[in-house]
Amino acid sequence: MSTEDQQQRKQEKKAASPASQVQKKEQPSTYVVQDRQNEQELARLTIQYRLATTVMGGVLSEQPDPTAFDRVLDVACGTGGWLIEVAKTYPATLLIGVDISNRMIDYAREQAVAQHVADRVEFHVMDALLMLEFPASFFDLVNMRFGLGFMRTWDWPKLLSEFLRVARPGGVVRVTDSIVGSQNNSPALMELFAQLQYALYRAGHLFTPEPAGLLDHLEKLLVQHGCKQVQVKEGKDAYGVGKELKKLCCTVNYALNEITQLMQQHVALPLLFLASLWAKDDTGRCAMGVEFAGGIA
Repeated sequence: MSTEDQQQRKQEKKAASPASQVQKKEQPSTYVVQDRQNEQELARLTIQYRLATTVMGGVLSEQPDPTAFDRVLDVACGTGGWLIEVAKTYPATLLIGVDISNRMIDYAREQAVAQHVADRVEFHVMDALLMLEFPASFFDLVNMRFGLGFMRTWDWPKLLSEFLRVARPGGVVRVTDSIVGSQNNSPALMELFAQLQYALYRAGHLFTPEPAGLLDHLEKLLVQHGCKQVQVKEGKDAYGVGKELKKLCCTVNYALNEITQLMQQHVALPLLFLASLWAKDDTGRCAMGVEFAGGIA
């Protein structure tokens, strides 16, 4: 990298850095699993992210030219798995992940160092439901996966507006999210899914108490907020990736053990299906690309 390129990169990182770099006190979270310090939860999220990427065919499989994204923001990045994989796969020079959890951010930073991408990837503690502390029209790509776990129906308008604000004109925003439950031959499991759907609906995470109580409404939300050419891409059945799914089912025992206490509020369960939606602007204005996922998180 030339000296001029290094100087430009430093300027970009300075411009994108949140106003305050001081370690922030962690704020109360709307995330369905409250104990985000739990090692089993870290393991569950790491496997879930990896499985989701596999099912979707890669980190940016629906994009015609992923190398065009030089500045990437990952909102609610969790353990950082998606962003680190982007850094390992594509040449983007500035990749930033934000999450409300100090523990998640610490873990993500450790993983970035361990996988030798810390020179291009950085992570910050930030509450996306308040404000994204970045300049307007800065990022080529804004990504969020599994917002169902912390987003309430009334949070979507403001967050989508923030996505559009920080995305550059002609940029792309992707949102991966999930259905709740799946068809199976277990009456007990189907009843559990039905109760979970109702609990998530009552807690505000779903628009309707149905498996697609979020996904069926996302496209309309995107259009309402100025997105152009909104498209849907469906992922493959997650049961095709057996080893990863078995690992996920093992780690999800932690969440399942809390169901009796959390069902009236919300709960995290394993990913089962994926679908995606994405959109790209053709008008010179900021656009939103969205990726839906089917699963439970």
